[in-house]
Amino acid sequence: MMRACLAAVALLVAAPAGADVRVPDYERVVLPNGMTLVTMVRRDVPLIAFTAFVRGGALADPPDRAGVASLTGALLERGAGSRDAFQFADTVEGAGGSFSAVAGVEAVLVSGQFLARDRDLMVELLADALQRPKFDADEVTRIRDRRVEFIRAAKDTDPSDLIATYGRAFLFAGHPLASPQGGSERSLATITREDVLGFYRAHFGADRTTLVVTGDVDARALRAAVERAFSGWARAAGAAPQVRPAPATTGRRVLLVDQPGSSQTYFWLANVGVARSFPDRAPLDVVNTLYGGRFTSVLNTELRVRTGLTYGASSSFTRGSVPGEFAIVSFTQTASTERALDLAIHTLERLKRDGVPAELLDSGRTFVRGQFPLRLETASHWASALAELELYGLGRDYIEGYMAAVAAVGEADARRVIASAFPSPDDLVIVLIGDAALIRDVAKKYGPVTEMPLAAPDFRPG
Repeated sequence: MMRACLAAVALLVAAPAGADVRVPDYERVVLPNGMTLVTMVRRDVPLIAFTAFVRGGALADPPDRAGVASLTGALLERGAGSRDAFQFADTVEGAGGSFSAVAGVEAVLVSGQFLARDRDLMVELLADALQRPKFDADEVTRIRDRRVEFIRAAKDTDPSDLIATYGRAFLFAGHPLASPQGGSERSLATITREDVLGFYRAHFGADRTTLVVTGDVDARALRAAVERAFSGWARAAGAAPQVRPAPATTGRRVLLVDQPGSSQTYFWLANVGVARSFPDRAPLDVVNTLYGGRFTSVLNTELRVRTGLTYGASSSFTRGSVPGEFAIVSFTQTASTERALDLAIHTLERLKRDGVPAELLDSGRTFVRGQFPLRLETASHWASALAELELYGLGRDYIEGYMAAVAAVGEADARRVIASAFPSPDDLVIVLIGDAALIRDVAKKYGPVTEMPLAAPDFRPG
């Protein structure tokens, strides 16, 4: 009930439809211990939201311990300070708040929201989680084993949950982005509590941490409370990971993941895309929306609506400090594997050759402009948005002016991003999960084939 009340009093600060979005005033300070504190005061409702991040994330995983950052992040909310896992969760629930932790590619993220009157409790819980996590041995084993079971269950029931992990391992082979963010069956089985402690000691520290707080809060009092709670936190002992952009693939190559007896083929077509700092973000978002980013996109229309080859097809860009992948993803019945792949590749060929029809651009602009303000409605949204600016070194103009930039996207802009950001259909990594005995000859049509069993304990070919 209390959480429902918190949701009902969410902080609404979005601009009216069609207007640009302005970033409300906020304060940014670096505390004496090196921790960064960002505070946005909004007195509309008695709610405080926060997002904290510790730089590092999965990119800091040791090469033979993929998934240790993910485990470390999950364990932050499983007991800290004087509270065990149950007591920690019960304290959050008793205050009607929320508290979650997860490891991303580049940072471990902790987020939540509380009523304004519970500011001190919020700071206490966050300080405990970041500085004094218990890392209970039983919790380490429980979460690690649960992750392994999830991977095995996904292989048995819905490999689409894993295809991007196979894809990144193949596309980015030899690069840190190839490592499975959540770990593999093999790597998770080797991770111990000592590995988690080692990761924490090396990568957690005040100098790596940014805390963003938004909502009904006194900025001066909050700063004093945070300084007291984190005054003894030292710098991280290890070096932050430094990652260079991965080279794009040239030509086509295929990874065939054998799932004997499967009645469907899951497919993923990709190449290296663009970074979060890509300057043509607005036209890229408009073009990808039209190509594969919504139900009425070209890709989904061709593969689902017109041909009935699938229940859904989409495209997306994964954008970090360095470029992630551009990927097309879908699935089809085994017998229609070749037809579906040909059609997906044909839509990319058509996009590269013909661009986006002028009559569609207005629809894309309207859709993107309609969706953008919805991501900046609540206190939690703003905490996440400001954390994103901090993590990726972006300015206010990443938010302000975006609506105007989208409105100004024209045919020349669309052609430019199609040429620079979308891969050639001749340069693709193609991942297929299906019955190899039935689709092996089809796979050979698209390039040299590397084959591995779905049952293998890793996501990369042996």
